[in-house]
Amino acid sequence: MSADRAADGPRRVSRVILLDPADRILLLHGFEPDDPAVDWWFTPGGGLEGGESREQAALRELAEETGITEVELGPVLWHRYCSFPFAGRRWEQDEWYYLARTTQTRTEPRGLTELERRSVSGARWWRPEELLGARETVYPTRLAELLRALLDDGPPATPVQLAPEIV
Repeated sequence: MSADRAADGPRRVSRVILLDPADRILLLHGFEPDDPAVDWWFTPGGGLEGGESREQAALRELAEETGITEVELGPVLWHRYCSFPFAGRRWEQDEWYYLARTTQTRTEPRGLTELERRSVSGARWWRPEELLGARETVYPTRLAELLRALLDDGPPATPVQLAPEIV
């Protein structure tokens, strides 16, 4: 059993909704290692390691996947359970999404795992209207409307429970 997995539950994951000064969101482009034609966009983040907190995991994963370390980490926005096939196995995850802001917009992955090197092809800053009109697959699936509500109304007073996503 890996350290990022609860003894009797899904993998504990911290994800980051990273916004720049223009309210663009950073997404990573991923694909199925065995079939690169199956691709999607997703938020930076990953599993907790050892005894680290969810906040520590969010910042570590962001630095590893993007090289961005100048970050103001904000509140937890959303909570989601998801289950999906990837790289030959089924993943079950309990994800917490943190709001974060940065002025550092240049990305340079510094600590990708071997699996990430085989399945992540880059990063892109998206304007909210681009995300609303995207034809590509984006996870979580309601990210465009969630981002619009965040920008219009500010962070929720308590984290919003998103519907489970099971693929």
